[in-house]
Amino acid sequence: MNWLINLFWSSIGKKLIMAITGLCFCSFLAIHLAGNLTLYGGSDLFSTYAEHLHQLGPLITIVEWGLLLSAVIHVITGITLFYQNQMARPVGYKRDKSAGGRTIGSATMPYTGVLLLFFIIIHLIEFHFADKIDQTMYQIMLSTFSNPVKAASYISVMIIAAFHISHGFWSAFQTLGANHPKYMPLIKGTSTAFSLIVGIGFSSIPIYMFLIS
Repeated sequence: MNWLINLFWSSIGKKLIMAITGLCFCSFLAIHLAGNLTLYGGSDLFSTYAEHLHQLGPLITIVEWGLLLSAVIHVITGITLFYQNQMARPVGYKRDKSAGGRTIGSATMPYTGVLLLFFIIIHLIEFHFADKIDQTMYQIMLSTFSNPVKAASYISVMIIAAFHISHGFWSAFQTLGANHPKYMPLIKGTSTAFSLIVGIGFSSIPIYMFLIS
């Protein structure tokens, strides 16, 4: 048992935690996006989707709280790694920040991670814990995104999420041992494609809801 604790307490272990929790959340995003896109089918189709989720009862609650816990662990572990890396070289040195394939996504990972965690909490309060007795989820989303400030804020966060995923997705596979010249170009290409799908897909929802409100 001690070896397992020591593993996850080490930098390698923390990176493994980051990779696993990150990929779990990416899987959730793919499923969540597919469900949310039923909005384009109208209120009846989206309401049917929401009702099916509601019928899962305690299971969906467990999944939601599990995902929130996963996000918290992911961010805290990321901040810890970032802090440890900073402490390992307390005196800065001159370097080319564009070297080594450094991108906006990789350079801003700690900061975008914290922003996304705050967004998840706000998102849960606005939608999951909203009053669904007198209004449907479709009506809640329509009311929320009819506000241009909220719609623009949501889109901004989705752009941030896309940058975060563009690096995090392929980096997770690299951490799990898929760092091979034969496969990494494909994984990086998939990472870019997935980040664009998430960014554009989720951003299209507030735009659509704002236009029809």
